[in-house]
Amino acid sequence: DRGCQVTTFKPRRSVLYMPSSNERALEKAKSIACDGLILDLEDAVAPDAKPAARLAAAAAASPGEYGRRELTIRVNGMDTQWHQDDMRAACEAGPNAIVVPKVSSEDEVYALVETMAKYDAPGKTKLWAMIETPHAMLHAEEIASASERLEVLVMGTNDLVKELYAEHVPGRQSILTGLGLALLAARATGKAILDGVFNDVKDEAGFLAECQQGRDMGFDGKTLIHPGQVAGANAAFAPSEQAVADAKGILQAWEDGKGAGVVTYNGRMVENLHVESAQRILTMHEAIQLLEVS
Repeated sequence: DRGCQVTTFKPRRSVLYMPSSNERALEKAKSIACDGLILDLEDAVAPDAKPAARLAAAAAASPGEYGRRELTIRVNGMDTQWHQDDMRAACEAGPNAIVVPKVSSEDEVYALVETMAKYDAPGKTKLWAMIETPHAMLHAEEIASASERLEVLVMGTNDLVKELYAEHVPGRQSILTGLGLALLAARATGKAILDGVFNDVKDEAGFLAECQQGRDMGFDGKTLIHPGQVAGANAAFAPSEQAVADAKGILQAWEDGKGAGVVTYNGRMVENLHVESAQRILTMHEAIQLLEVS
């Protein structure tokens, strides 16, 4: 799994949207225990506030005041009047990534990468593509494989529900096909993928259930709309203590059993696929531990 090598794995259990037009929110974000932040210039910002929000996001991204958190800026979409100015400012600020909404084709990825080059975005600044439409789901692999600069797919589940004329329902049956297609594309191309937001900040049980569903499906983490959701996402998308203990046991059994033919751990046969999974779990665990002590 190219996304899970020891040297490159980045925990993205919790990635929190913060409106760049809200100075108090930007300040508060410095103390929130999320793995990543999306400083938002799009949905969370009114049209007349967008120029000021752009300046605030660029200023926040520049000094590195957010510590270990992966810092990104979400620009307005390619079909809006604000997009080019947002891209210019974000590239100059040099966050960890620029998040672009409603990416629906590989040609759009090419155009975005060219724009980042035109505005001299530093090499550390990656592209995160939000996929939010039926067309994007059906072409997710083409989008994901279009550029090495594209590092993360971000699910836009609210827009997907709207585009499908569907409803938000517990268990998300209405969008499971789209989620699955996007996951397949991410894993086939070695990209990370983040689950969409949960809208009802007062429904903790529903939120935790959706986190567990996303984790069970294979998502790397979840995008969030409220700081109160961070702890639940961090717990859901981290390996459990039992999973870590089992991973260590499997690797030890594999090492001890070299040349012995059949290797078992707790009565179960151990094969290469189990060893790879165990290594991935420990890589995740170690990366998270490093974050939490930094």
